Amino acid sequence: MKLFCSGMLLLVLSFPAWGQYSVRDLPNLPDYETHRDSSYDHTGANHDYISVQPGQTVTIFDEDGPGEIRHIWTTIPPWSEAYAHQKVVIRAYWDGETDPSVESPLGNFFGIAFGTGTFPVFQSALISVLPAQALNSYFPMPFRKHGKITITNEGHKEISDYYWNIDWVKSDVSAKAGYFHAQYHQCTPCKGWYFGDIYGNDFDEARKDPRWHNINGEDNYVVLDAKGEGVFVGMMFSVFNNQWGAWNEGDDMIWIDGEKRINGTGGEDYFNSAWGFGNLYQTPEVGLVEFSGEQPGSRSTMYRWHLEAPMRFHKSIKVTMEDGQANLRSDNIFSVAYWYQMEPHTPFPPLPPVEKRIPKIYSTGGAGQDPNMK
Repeated sequence: MKLFCSGMLLLVLSFPAWGQYSVRDLPNLPDYETHRDSSYDHTGANHDYISVQPGQTVTIFDEDGPGEIRHIWTTIPPWSEAYAHQKVVIRAYWDGETDPSVESPLGNFFGIAFGTGTFPVFQSALISVLPAQALNSYFPMPFRKHGKITITNEGHKEISDYYWNIDWVKSDVSAKAGYFHAQYHQCTPCKGWYFGDIYGNDFDEARKDPRWHNINGEDNYVVLDAKGEGVFVGMMFSVFNNQWGAWNEGDDMIWIDGEKRINGTGGEDYFNSAWGFGNLYQTPEVGLVEFSGEQPGSRSTMYRWHLEAPMRFHKSIKVTMEDGQANLRSDNIFSVAYWYQMEPHTPFPPLPPVEKRIPKIYSTGGAGQDPNMK
């Protein structure tokens, strides 16, 4: 365990361009001012939190630049309403923009996709969830003129004890630095085309279907479709099964500047596992942090950070994933894409309404589904 932890630390710190520090840099005296914005009690008492009413938007960061956010810690009390992590939305605006560069349910942004029952606990280079539902982001978030972050309670009940700490530095920002972006997507359910026994004899019939061969990524789940100049850093990816079986025979397909440059070999391969999913794992760059099987209603959440080589694009990038081979499945998929780019960015479409963001089994037909389900 000691050797593993040491190796993990060295791996995190060996990417000073994408991590925020290196061991060898610690003795150097940086040219910045250290700041923190938090929910602390300004009277000096212990009421270090706020209440957020249904429908209320609260600004948790509002600072002039130039500067860079280095760490966000926040938490929602465990006694909040069910699926509160899907009902609270985080948004970030850089340099006075009116369309947010970050927009996601708070839980999905931090890797809590299902918001009830057992919550994942994991550590990675960029996102960590520590006990109990302590949400941490280590993405550098530069801004030149102004930075603003809000949270909105779209639930039906008060968030009684909402806490946050945002650590940032006031410093010059490189002319080459892109702005941090994060965008939520979902399909509930995805529109599959095969409804037989996923591993039975009739599966041979599926292989004869022309749709079995998916060369152009038709009907792939879209994690990100962005225009501009920047780098794609990675994703949170969660699946809630509607059918029996595994989604992960689907491939990742990525178009960069209009050219299909990446075609992977399977979902677990993209997330650096092999021969399907089973045991949980976590590294600084990749992890499977939740997995409950392959039956209807099962849940899985994973992350992948491209720290070794963030995907550079000059005009556009489209990141997609098949839901099963050639999108034959009809699962529920939820994702957050993280990237940096120069502004302006294409405005995001409206978030799905709260009731559509709550995971549930949909009637799609197929293996493992109750034929009488509506």
